Amino acid sequence: MDELEVGPEGIRLGQLLKLAGLVESGGSAKHVLATGAVIVNGRPETRRGAHLKPGDVIIFEGGKLRLT
Repeated sequence: MDELEVGPEGIRLGQLLKLAGLVESGGSAKHVLATGAVIVNGRPETRRGAHLKPGDVIIFEGGKLRLT
């Protein structure tokens, strides 16, 4: 599992997907999220603006990412 430091204030899911290089744009993030392909802490997440914090685990396209 890879780790990504986001700091104590966290990050929005759409921003995280772009920062981690999992999508190329906000539009791509919106499309991917609409399909239910992104799992946050074991549950599908469809909100691009969902607030993530250190300790959250994101699963996308078979990869796992833990926020620190």
